[in-house]
Amino acid sequence: MLFHHSYVNIAGHDTDINLGMIARLAPHQKRFIFHRWQHLYLWPLYGLLAVKWQLLDDFRKLITGRIGEHRVPRPKNWDLVVLLGGKAFFLTAAFGIPLLFHAADVVLFYYLVAALVLGTVLSVVFQLAHCVEEASFPLPEGSGRVENAWAIHQAETTVDFARRSRVVAWLLGGLNFQIEHHLFPRISHVNYPAISRVVEETCRDFGVKYTEYTSIRAGMASHFRWLRQMGR
Repeated sequence: MLFHHSYVNIAGHDTDINLGMIARLAPHQKRFIFHRWQHLYLWPLYGLLAVKWQLLDDFRKLITGRIGEHRVPRPKNWDLVVLLGGKAFFLTAAFGIPLLFHAADVVLFYYLVAALVLGTVLSVVFQLAHCVEEASFPLPEGSGRVENAWAIHQAETTVDFARRSRVVAWLLGGLNFQIEHHLFPRISHVNYPAISRVVEETCRDFGVKYTEYTSIRAGMASHFRWLRQMGR
């Protein structure tokens, strides 16, 4: 969250757009020949995000003390207890208790179903907000600073979608108002619809780019085209 919100869409710094060799999501990332098919093969791989987070990434970050290229302090004392205790609770709830009543293959099947649905939803929401045609992908200048001020950078590298759908806003906890989520992360998402109108008007007044897709389908179509463009 910290690195993504601080370095939105900046290749090499924003860990959310770094999928390694698997995909090229930004114009400043290295392209491999197989990326020409990424607009097809990435969609099923998105479902593995939750599995990767739950069973691999958290342990790897704890051991290495890194998130992507960024060094982070390892949790100590009570923070470490909370982390390991939370992991133990999750593994017990997801696997330990179900294995007392069901066969291992049944438990694994239903875990994968739940995890794949969660991973797909999370991935698609994040990608529609940042890895689309209208979003900006700036590079820092020689001084290491980006050209725009922080708030302008957040608005121009981020996209809202389906703002008028109460159902989508309820299901996603307001993450379809991604611009407002980045600008005001401490404000309850129930206020985002009202805030978004003010943010949009302010951006128009000051000539700042503000983009929204009227539907999830429009956002997915743009992400598909962006993946294909980055793979060429």
